[in-house]
Amino acid sequence: MATQAAGTGKSSNGSRRSAAELEAQIEILRAEVAKLSEQLESSGEISVRAMKKAAAAGMDQLKSQGEAAYDGLRTNARDIEDQVYAAVREKPATSLAIAAAVGFLLAVMARR
Repeated sequence: MATQAAGTGKSSNGSRRSAAELEAQIEILRAEVAKLSEQLESSGEISVRAMKKAAAAGMDQLKSQGEAAYDGLRTNARDIEDQVYAAVREKPATSLAIAAAVGFLLAVMARR
């Protein structure tokens, strides 16, 4: 195959190749192409499996990060709630005045 002159059908020694030889080489080439196709297909399947594993690992990591962030926010909200309750218990008159002022401001804003 490598010794064939381009497009002439002759080998490097100048003799013409028989049709049987050419057909045999074509069959060999077909087998090699089929083998390459199989290899590419299995390589693609391996790549898909690797990508699925990487995506699953990324999803698990993001899920754990999201859960950690949610837990942190929930803890912060509880702390703020506790601080508000403590402030109301310490100074109930001031808390009542602040609540009335906020209510008045919301009423004024709702009118407009």
